[in-house]
Amino acid sequence: MGTKSILMASAALVLLAAGSAQAQTAEASRDDVLALDGVIVTASRAGVTKMTSSVSVSSLSSEQIAAQAPRSTAEIFRGLPGIRSESTGGEGNANIAVRGLPVASGGAKFLQLQEDGLPVMEFGDIAFGNADIFLRADANVSRIESVRGGSSSTFASNSPGGVINFISKTGETEGGAVALTKGLGYDHTRLDFDYGAPISDTLRFHLGGFYREGEGPRQSGYTSEKGGQIKANLTKDFENGYIRLNAKYLNDRAVGYLPMPVRASGTNGDASIGSFAGFDIGHDDIQSIYLSSNPGLDGDGNRRISKVSDGMHPDSLQFGLEARFDVGGGWSLENRFKVARTSGRFVSPFPAEVATASSLTTSIGGTGATLRYANGPKAGQSITTPSSLNGNGLAMRVHMFDVEINDFGNAMNDLKLSRSFEFADLSPVDVTVGYYKSSQTIAMDWLWNTFLMEVKGDNAALLNVYNSAGSLLTQGGLVAYGVPFWGNCCTRRYDVTYDIDAPYLSLGTKVGALTLDASLRHDSGKARGRYAGAKQATNLDVNGDGVIQRTEASVSVIVNANASPVDYEWNYTSWSVGANYQFNPDLAAFARASRGGRANADRLLFGKVAADGSVAKADAVDMVDQMEVGVKYRRDGFGLFATAFWAKTEEQNFEATSQKFFDRTYLAKGIELEASYRNGGFSVTGGATYTDASIDKDALSPAVVGNTPRRQAKWIYQVAPTYVWDKVTVGASVIGTARAYAQDDNQLVFPAFAQVNAFAEYKVSEGLSLSLNANNLFDEVGLTEAEEGAITAGTINAIRARSINGRTVTATLRYSF
Repeated sequence: MGTKSILMASAALVLLAAGSAQAQTAEASRDDVLALDGVIVTASRAGVTKMTSSVSVSSLSSEQIAAQAPRSTAEIFRGLPGIRSESTGGEGNANIAVRGLPVASGGAKFLQLQEDGLPVMEFGDIAFGNADIFLRADANVSRIESVRGGSSSTFASNSPGGVINFISKTGETEGGAVALTKGLGYDHTRLDFDYGAPISDTLRFHLGGFYREGEGPRQSGYTSEKGGQIKANLTKDFENGYIRLNAKYLNDRAVGYLPMPVRASGTNGDASIGSFAGFDIGHDDIQSIYLSSNPGLDGDGNRRISKVSDGMHPDSLQFGLEARFDVGGGWSLENRFKVARTSGRFVSPFPAEVATASSLTTSIGGTGATLRYANGPKAGQSITTPSSLNGNGLAMRVHMFDVEINDFGNAMNDLKLSRSFEFADLSPVDVTVGYYKSSQTIAMDWLWNTFLMEVKGDNAALLNVYNSAGSLLTQGGLVAYGVPFWGNCCTRRYDVTYDIDAPYLSLGTKVGALTLDASLRHDSGKARGRYAGAKQATNLDVNGDGVIQRTEASVSVIVNANASPVDYEWNYTSWSVGANYQFNPDLAAFARASRGGRANADRLLFGKVAADGSVAKADAVDMVDQMEVGVKYRRDGFGLFATAFWAKTEEQNFEATSQKFFDRTYLAKGIELEASYRNGGFSVTGGATYTDASIDKDALSPAVVGNTPRRQAKWIYQVAPTYVWDKVTVGASVIGTARAYAQDDNQLVFPAFAQVNAFAEYKVSEGLSLSLNANNLFDEVGLTEAEEGAITAGTINAIRARSINGRTVTATLRYSF
């Protein structure tokens, strides 16, 4: 589908809706199923509704979130039109894209995640510190609002693709709930609570949070989920405004799922995907009680042992303030502020190589090398027939991604003044002048080691290698202190602070049924700090036992004395112009053009920073140009929001798992649809996004020019029907994707898949309800990413990939009061 076809289709939608609306009265439909009369509070000028604005915006209520039966925050995002959320990383570490904008490495580079209007992290794709790791959905959430494209370029920094905003409850009405959720057939227990109420006529509060514990949806062999969150806010109302104080403490541990061994056969264009004997890709993972710790040296060279069970461990305490006042002379002042102290850890095993046990043994120990169990119930036993090990004959060279998050603290403030100016014989002009200031620290140590492990679900054991003379070459399954298979690339330290200043201006006016707006933002930033790589220290007694083991002959050690400086600045200007024409209260069409930027952060540090700390201007910032045209329509319980889009994206990036840099330009065009229908107790919401994307330029790998970006499907879709009958509510959601290429060379194709989730709720009595919630009801297999880009036809291939979780079912007892 070409650009011309897309624009023609959009025009046809407008004309069709306009024709059907001629018979309507001038009164707006009372059944506003898409909440088109709702005021937008995310990345837009104040006071505009969805119907009168010229941006694509959607929202999810708490009821709609429950209908998706999500197991993580990233799974919720799959219910938003235009959002591609690869949520197979667990509670965090998802890859999130919007409208064909690329995910060249990981995280959410061009999309910003916010809580109550301020970023969770200034940069959404910090390596091993993606923003969603530090964000939890719980009973505090009133709704989730998303803006794709449009004014997100000018009302927020580093977010040209869009903004997803978690909006909190603030205690306007008294009420709360307590809910206990239990996994059925798997180890999961979670307690949620919230309560809010007015304290007086001018004072109100809200408090809530959760605590959970268990193994999680996959068999990790230990308690891999443990922790929770508490949030609170206090609002004081005045005659001319309000002031709100808020606080959040998040201390949670959740397993980080990385690629796993996957069985692939057939051909690249028609691959059959499944599980190897002994390892179920829907229910197993490579976490194990026999790989519970990672020994070595910390960033200062001191001995340390980390717990693999820490997984993704955010530890964040933040305080904030929100205020809005009419300050006289027609001016209103609005300010949002937060400061967060954030640290933690990311530790998870990554299969750097999956191969036959025999070939890996030879690779490590040479010809004639042998294999024995290093631990587990068969510890010390020889593996005499590696080809039949666990029925699959495979082993893994595992790189332990062990990252100490020393400091991810940040401080942010967004101040704006607004006023409407009257002009003789002209329409009033709404003016907003704002200033955004932020400081984000990225300080972390990468302390990676190598292990050898069998391919087996439910507590795989580590393996030891002996050379032909019978000498032990490994140490309890530990192959090396470092990752020599990747050239000992990844022992390193970062300690850099990024400061951003961004003044912005927005103008808006309404001439009859036509609403016009334009906005401008100028971001300037500076990065100051240092980063240090590693050297190979010889014969270093890491464990202090007085004996130099084979693994201690060459040890990766961070060299802080030779740290390199980071000292560079950047700036860019973003703009957005839009128009919305409202034909009648139930029909409107809009168009918008935008240009926005994203400053690159930690992913530049190894390879793009010069010896003096400077960074080339072309590497420091990536720009995104976008155009969109759409229509909004509602009638008789039906609502439609359709948008055609075009985007051109620059991309500089680095991917740790492949050790590759990217220097590209992408093009994407398509159509985004959101619809909803309600009739009595039945309602259904849904959306679909068609994307035609290509790699337009590539400075480093020109052979991929013209190809479809990896993992970008032509179609993604979601539909969620719900039916309420007396005391019973039942619902489901179907979330699907068309075929997609595994890598940019466009060889291996991921099969299309659709995941079905379902729930049923019964109201036992006033305030008390019992519900069942099934995620991936039919136990579907669906790949979201893979390290390999091709397979060999006519044979069984072992690829490393992430599949959606298999079927999990929970029961929840909830009391509302």
